[in-house]
Amino acid sequence: CLWTLAAILKETLKDAPAARAGALKKLLAPLDAVLEGFYSAILLHHFDSHHYTSPYSEATNNLISFIDLLEALLVSRIELELPFRCQRILYLKVSYVLNVISSSIPYVIKKKFILLLKKCVLCKSREDAKGGSQFFQTPSLCEDMLALSNVVLQVVNLTWLNQIPLSGKCSYFGSSETAPGHDSQGASDQTVLRALSLVVLKALEFKIQNAATEAEIK
Repeated sequence: CLWTLAAILKETLKDAPAARAGALKKLLAPLDAVLEGFYSAILLHHFDSHHYTSPYSEATNNLISFIDLLEALLVSRIELELPFRCQRILYLKVSYVLNVISSSIPYVIKKKFILLLKKCVLCKSREDAKGGSQFFQTPSLCEDMLALSNVVLQVVNLTWLNQIPLSGKCSYFGSSETAPGHDSQGASDQTVLRALSLVVLKALEFKIQNAATEAEIK
């Protein structure tokens, strides 16, 4: 069901702007409250259980399908201004995602969520799309980004970053073994490192730009 809904969303977003807005309204209107409730239920799950110890388990695959759906909803949020909370849920309840990232869930899940957060702060629906400050001129997107920034900065001010691993098992093209002359213990995932840094920097930048007083900036 998750995979089918994500696939329908992605296909609908390929339509002409006028057509896809109407189609998405019909699709998301009856699902809005359901998807928000599902988001809360699945991400408040106990991810330290044995069901998630393997990156190949059914539970892990289901969660990956859910992340794909969240990504499709994020794309629809950025490209179309529609009045649905399920599109905004990643911004408004980002603390759920941050908790999952710092849990003992498989590294592949952590990485997918971190890269999804990067898309949130860049407001880029696709890698070749233009993102940035012009998108924050809409009041609702500005409100969403401010909500995300506040929560990200709160957890970073604590010890959240210290709980995030920067490497899974090192793998290379054609092999899972370390290449000769490379230290697998010291290797870090540069993609995750850059994405995490960008999320924190963008949250800080947006918070400063929207701060009411100089004291708040400090």
